[in-house]
Amino acid sequence: MATCLIIDDEPLSRDVLRKYIGELKDLTLVAECRDAFEATAQLSAEQVDLLFLDINMPGLSGISFARSLTISPLIIFTTAYPEYAVEGFELNALDYLVKPYSFERFLKAVNRAKERLLELKTEGEISRKIILKADKRIYAIDFSEMQYIEGQGDYIKIHLMNKMLVVHQTLKSIVESLPEEEFMRIHKSYLVNLKQIEFIEGNQVKVGEHNIPVSPPNREELIQRFSAL
Repeated sequence: MATCLIIDDEPLSRDVLRKYIGELKDLTLVAECRDAFEATAQLSAEQVDLLFLDINMPGLSGISFARSLTISPLIIFTTAYPEYAVEGFELNALDYLVKPYSFERFLKAVNRAKERLLELKTEGEISRKIILKADKRIYAIDFSEMQYIEGQGDYIKIHLMNKMLVVHQTLKSIVESLPEEEFMRIHKSYLVNLKQIEFIEGNQVKVGEHNIPVSPPNREELIQRFSAL
């Protein structure tokens, strides 16, 4: 079952997409957003697999919104302006639907998305990696390389074995992208890879060359999970 989000300022366009999505049992519509700002709030609250993203929207265009995403779902652009197609595909958009489009054309795009999601799931199971944007680059980081993550407002510092990345993302949102059995939030500002902990001493853990604080309410659970590794 794949999840999707509609981002379009035109009510009739949203109506068409809602109807088409409703015809597919294995595609669930999570929400409809009228602009990129509503979509940003929605994506902060819940991850989705696929975006149906209009390009010509007030405030922030679909192209600009797509560029702003740190971790991006698959994107199918929907627009009445075919001249944007090249720019859309440069952003690795999965497909480009020119309004008005038929259900058959919509279905073709969705089937392509399903194939790609299956590929990503298989790749993820094999590689165990997370895709992150930092320093204007895209990194594929293996979970085992991550020692701990430090939250600083809307940014996080990801401490790896041999370097540190600063990513525009909240600590809360990245927790959902990591395997629960291997990572634990031990403090309001710290998420740690349990397999990277050298020892626990008092209300601190030793990870590499760093001492990370542990919130007292989390200490008992941390000891239990660390002991069970």
